Amino acid sequence: MNVTVYIVPVVICTILICAAFKKVDILKEFSKGAADGLKTAVNLVPTLALLLTAIGMFRASGALNAVTSMLSKGAEFIGLPSEVLPLVLLKPFSGSGSIAIIEDIFSNYGTDSFAGRVASVIAGSTETTFYTIAVYYGAVNISKTRHTIPAALSADIAGFILSAFFVRLFFY
Repeated sequence: MNVTVYIVPVVICTILICAAFKKVDILKEFSKGAADGLKTAVNLVPTLALLLTAIGMFRASGALNAVTSMLSKGAEFIGLPSEVLPLVLLKPFSGSGSIAIIEDIFSNYGTDSFAGRVASVIAGSTETTFYTIAVYYGAVNISKTRHTIPAALSADIAGFILSAFFVRLFFY
């Protein structure tokens, strides 16, 4: 018997029982929370529109390909296949854009190729840093990120480099 199927119903029942015990108007609180969520979403739209537009322009202009070709020698030196460089450059900004690049890597080189496996590990071990910061910091109106961006990008860089290392270690 799988107990995990009962977790969500038990949590919901617990919330309802606690709300009834404390005499909380659940419908009113839910409506207030939903309204606050919509206000947050509306406040995030300009930031996300700017970010997605900039990413689209970067890819469409050919700048992504130019930067990729400039960095390919350095990537090869540290063991990162040059085929995943577009993913490395785009992943911190866009999840959907990076998925499109991963699909391109899979179709051109195969899922079991070195580049395909490195792309898979990068996808699972790194974050869409700037998108996440825009959403979470924008939701609470924080404009100064201080140490967040350097720390997050350091983690991303470690994920990029170590992905190639561990794929080589475990598969080749």
